[in-house]
Amino acid sequence: MTAQIAPYGSWKSPITSDLVVAGSTPLGTVCLDGDDIYWLEGRPQEGGRYVVVKYSADGPQIITPEGFNVRTRVHEYGGGSFTVWDGVVYFVNFDDQRLYRQRPSQAPEPVTPESPYRYADGVLTQDGRFICIREDHSNPEEEAANALVSLKLDGEDSGTVLAAGNDFYSTPRLSPDGTQLVWLTWNHPNMPWDGTELWLADLTADGLENARRIAGGANESIFQPEWGPDGTLYFVSDRSNWWNLYRWRNGRTKALHPMSAEFGRPQWVFGMTTYGFADAETIICAFTEDGRWFLGTLNAGNGRFTSLQIPYDTINDIQVGTGFAILNVDAATQPRVIIRLDLKTLTVQTLRTGSDLSIDPGYLTEPKAVEFPTENGRTAYAIYYPPCNKDFVAPEDENPPLLVISHGGPTSASPIQLNYGLQYWTSRGFGVLDVNYGGSTGYGRSYRERLNGEWGIVDVQDCINGAKYLVDQGQADGDRLAIRGGSAGGYTTLCALTFYDVFRAGASYFGVSDAEALARDTHKFESRYLDNLIGPYPEMRDVYVARSPIHFTEQVNCPLILFQGLEDQVVPPSQSESMYAAVKAKGIPVAYVPYEGEQHGFRRAENIKHSLDSELYFYGRIFNFELADQTVPIPIENLA
Repeated sequence: MTAQIAPYGSWKSPITSDLVVAGSTPLGTVCLDGDDIYWLEGRPQEGGRYVVVKYSADGPQIITPEGFNVRTRVHEYGGGSFTVWDGVVYFVNFDDQRLYRQRPSQAPEPVTPESPYRYADGVLTQDGRFICIREDHSNPEEEAANALVSLKLDGEDSGTVLAAGNDFYSTPRLSPDGTQLVWLTWNHPNMPWDGTELWLADLTADGLENARRIAGGANESIFQPEWGPDGTLYFVSDRSNWWNLYRWRNGRTKALHPMSAEFGRPQWVFGMTTYGFADAETIICAFTEDGRWFLGTLNAGNGRFTSLQIPYDTINDIQVGTGFAILNVDAATQPRVIIRLDLKTLTVQTLRTGSDLSIDPGYLTEPKAVEFPTENGRTAYAIYYPPCNKDFVAPEDENPPLLVISHGGPTSASPIQLNYGLQYWTSRGFGVLDVNYGGSTGYGRSYRERLNGEWGIVDVQDCINGAKYLVDQGQADGDRLAIRGGSAGGYTTLCALTFYDVFRAGASYFGVSDAEALARDTHKFESRYLDNLIGPYPEMRDVYVARSPIHFTEQVNCPLILFQGLEDQVVPPSQSESMYAAVKAKGIPVAYVPYEGEQHGFRRAENIKHSLDSELYFYGRIFNFELADQTVPIPIENLA
């Protein structure tokens, strides 16, 4: 079949908004109990609850009964919500935040009392105690208190404090013989990717003895301390600029295989893993370079490193058993899967796939890692997704419109994965540039620290320079550049449209327009986050005001569409409404799309579908191309 010639943006695509919201089954943390395999799985059709699933010869079996939702609210983002020991599942239930024990073929039973406490990231001791992180919300007038505690699991014990006094704790891990415990801790204003301390203590029946800091500090981030089978301690540190693997033994720390690559990631949630042990000397590890994740083996004895070739682009989680590894992985043109990798033959067995949707690969674009020059002679990074649709080609003299994505976080990164929401655009003839601006992870500590004191500047400049780079390369139309983002990414988007004149359209999804409001009212984990990104508040209030688009709405000079949940407590509707009113008053095309019942991040399928189609309709009117499919029009003010 000969491809039809049609303008970019007007291509007809099978990747519809209905398909996007049909989405996939969320697949989360993997866990091994001996050779038994478990993982966490979302159930969108059951109100979005999460369940523990066990793999058996008959396929995946749901362990968590109806009425339970395996999710902790510690740090609000959670993680580390379950573990398994000798076939018994221990999990936190979302509704009451109590810890439950579920024996095989039995109903869950609470092992902590009703209380204002939340629990996460636990390990079981050989004498039956449960050591975990506890977050105390007993005083709503004060900041929640975090501690490392030991639980008796008798249904009445709320925990005996083992370590307290610092602002945050995470990752308690027991030595194989059960006599020693390590954990991480840090204090405001640091986030865990800024600076953490690794502590070691002797574990006794009465608590901890001889506690001492063995690594880390205010300017060194430690990730995933883990004991080897022989009792040797390992961890990831960014002391060399890169999150690399280290061994601690007899009071000495040794770098195992220095690389300009990241073996760690930002600890937004508990329980993240990037490595495990095949035996006392062989480490199976995941690492990222230039936006892609890879798998390798590292011999801890001689430092020999070997790459393992697997057909995936992002490795989200890893657990290592006897002769095999369980991986939660993504690929650019395949749904997320949980796989069993035979470490001898490298054969892959798919245990669970996140989506049964089947799309002809002729409609799926292949991403390309790009680097481009940015401010101050630096280099920035992005993932570029060119237009792709086997049924269409554009006229020879036309370059595609470009949609620049500014990811949220902002301390995170845009992963390479099959994202139907992104392919929705490329299959219609848009190029998409997903920018890992300065401040993103995966490119070393110094790159991550570019955003310190510069949020709203560095991220915006990198998005702008990425767009200009593609225009210079002849891969984008300089008169049809758009930028979009949600939450923190929405902040970058609004700053780009307010303080610069490069983009010709933009879409803000519940975007932060008032940085000062964000600093005043948020949960504990992020309450001092902006101290590093912008500066201490209220001491530097003038900078917060200067970086807030809501105070400079008169400077917006290009069409803008705003999507807003009316129940949003993080970014109240008044922020989007103020932006809308100001742009409307200037006579610039603008649309405001509010949604009843939505909070910070849209969860209802009908609203996700409507917002995607509305954004396409908006670009079609602004950039003057006909849509291939009929879309319910939205009102756009000032559209001549």
